[in-house]
Amino acid sequence: MNKTDSILQLQRDNLQLSAMAEGPDQGPVVMLVHGFPDTPHSWNGVADGLAQAGYLVVRPWLRGYTPGSISPSATYDPFNAGLDLLAWRHLFQGREVHLVGHDWGAVAGMAAAATDPQAWTTLSLLAIPPFQKVERAWRLLPRQLVLSAYMLEMQSASAPARLVANQFGRIRAFWNSWSPGWKYSESEIQPVLDAFSNPGVAWAATRYYRSLFTLHRAPTRSIYALSRKPLKVPTLVLAGENDGCMQAALLEPMVDARYFPKGVRSCTLRGCGHFLQAEQPGAVLQELLAHLRGQDRIH
Repeated sequence: MNKTDSILQLQRDNLQLSAMAEGPDQGPVVMLVHGFPDTPHSWNGVADGLAQAGYLVVRPWLRGYTPGSISPSATYDPFNAGLDLLAWRHLFQGREVHLVGHDWGAVAGMAAAATDPQAWTTLSLLAIPPFQKVERAWRLLPRQLVLSAYMLEMQSASAPARLVANQFGRIRAFWNSWSPGWKYSESEIQPVLDAFSNPGVAWAATRYYRSLFTLHRAPTRSIYALSRKPLKVPTLVLAGENDGCMQAALLEPMVDARYFPKGVRSCTLRGCGHFLQAEQPGAVLQELLAHLRGQDRIH
């Protein structure tokens, strides 16, 4: 079987989207989608394991995280990012495609799965719970509002510059507080620093957060409407026990099996923070393979 190791390109919305691809050029596909502040490189360990297991691994950059996908006229929000994922998926007609998202990648993944559930063989969500029954987590909301206060910071016009000031001090602070105890290396964070050294990337990344509050825009209304819909795809939800961005305790009240007619399983990784796939790639790979193999023909 031939192997693929390349950068894919896709034109959509007058943007040039990019993705890494590795693994066999036939058989099922796994799409791994990063979040903030991050790049596809955080999936390295998981991607290697999936490729060795026989999957073609496709790792898109979110729109706005590459020079070719930055435009002052483009929209940067999880709804349009979800449509980007569907466009990537359409490149692999006739093949099973599993969708795995972390952070904003998980939000975009839920939007893509709610928009077209038939497009995906499975869905996996890392560090972000499903939102159909968010009101059931009301006891946890005061603490979560404190953890999510940085979203208000992102509304400021100065937010992009503040992300990269003092040698990317704010980005490093996010990594340190969201994944406490993770002793990441400089080589692990360097792809993020390289990406955000482009002012356009820093600007586009903050637009995702601003989109949450623009209810006059159709994409914002759409993402809230989609977040309440059942997800008709077999779903895995993973959280890190020590996540300093989204509490792992949110899983219990917010994962409601009635909204997952094809089944749902949730799991909390011990001793892990927000960046699960980078902190514990082996554990994440094990959970993903169990989920994927329950729905496809690779065993």
